[in-house]
Amino acid sequence: MITPEDFPGVDEDAARRIIVAARSIAPCIDVFPDESEEKKNALAILRGVAAEAPAAGSRRVRAQRIGSASVDYWDANTWRAEDRAALRSLCPAATASGAPRGSFPTDRPLAKLWPEHYA
Repeated sequence: MITPEDFPGVDEDAARRIIVAARSIAPCIDVFPDESEEKKNALAILRGVAAEAPAAGSRRVRAQRIGSASVDYWDANTWRAEDRAALRSLCPAATASGAPRGSFPTDRPLAKLWPEHYA
């Protein structure tokens, strides 16, 4: 399992946010065995994302507007497309392609209620 301790020198909260965002992109990262190539590759990608994260404070401001006084901050889920694609590639093709993540019943319960429509 990937933990904030895998991100030396990174704020723990920022590391946790990066890990949570990574799980939404590639849910399989939690099952990689320690010392496996998949885990090493995932950590390399995530450490790269963490390295691009600005330090706390005003450096986390991405954009400012004076009209309507708006400020946009860096978000842990604001990743480059290449990082997302690379992380997604570590998961099996079924999960990465957007296919369902789970098993669904093959039985058709409605067919029992109206057999004449589901024959």
